[in-house]
Amino acid sequence: MTVSGDVAHVALRGELDMVGAVGVDRELGDAMALGVDALVVHLDEVTFIDSSGLRALLEATQFAERCGVSLKILPGPPHVMEVVEAAGLSGRLPFVGYP
Repeated sequence: MTVSGDVAHVALRGELDMVGAVGVDRELGDAMALGVDALVVHLDEVTFIDSSGLRALLEATQFAERCGVSLKILPGPPHVMEVVEAAGLSGRLPFVGYP
């Protein structure tokens, strides 16, 4: 995680499955606990995502909304975004730069 002013950047890496999603919850929660105004989540180094990873992103989005933190997600590789699309979450998750 890097913090610049009131914006935290979290680069997620590897597999966002049942095991990896636990780390996502912790890392994004830690970033929001810093009191930042905005959080940018980078998915470009994610190699795999399943329903556990999608759930973690959805819960982080909802938590950020409740806390008044602007959360933005930068898209991952095509195979990751195909899973997001198949789950019908591309419109529910706050992606930036993704159709």
